Amino acid sequence: MNITQLLDAQTWIENLVGQYGIASVFIVCGLIFAETGLLFGFFLPGDSILFPMGLMMATGYLPFPLWLACIMFATAAWLGDQTGYWLGRRVGPAIFNRPNSKFFNHRNVERAHAFFERYGAKAIIFAHFVPAMRTFIPVAAGVGEMPWRRYLKYNFFGVTVWAAGVTLLGGLLGQIQFVRDHVIVVTMAFLLISTIPLVTEFLKARRERRN
Repeated sequence: MNITQLLDAQTWIENLVGQYGIASVFIVCGLIFAETGLLFGFFLPGDSILFPMGLMMATGYLPFPLWLACIMFATAAWLGDQTGYWLGRRVGPAIFNRPNSKFFNHRNVERAHAFFERYGAKAIIFAHFVPAMRTFIPVAAGVGEMPWRRYLKYNFFGVTVWAAGVTLLGGLLGQIQFVRDHVIVVTMAFLLISTIPLVTEFLKARRERRN
């Protein structure tokens, strides 16, 4: 996500809150569910919605309890992830059974299975902080037949840290004048920092393959 997209998202969420007020919280819940549970929602800006929502609640621009919003956003993300997982689990085998397809083929199912055998917990937790990845990881977990109980455990932790954590962070930092004056810069820095664990794991895997 580049700086222009963040600026657009920031303006969009401010307009949303200004127009719909408290109802915007429920609209954001729907957007979070779509982004995490439905494949067509991969383009939705999750982090750049959650952070300013928390900030606006902390500053009083949006009169809604921050703690309740954290629970609602985390619940919406959890329901979305569960939907994505079961879509991949139930529909995936039928879809990924096309030998002539570059994407929908059984070889990719085997790759997904091997991926989660190695990076399952880390992938589920950290993927929430990466745009598009938080949309496809639940489906890939289902297609790769990751055990549901194992997925459920790490998924619960992941959505709590992401949806509730980012919103709460926006609320806490939103009380600092510097953050209020530089929301875009702070959000961009947060997004970059959150990708460090995934980048580290990727580089580690590349080194292991070379060796």
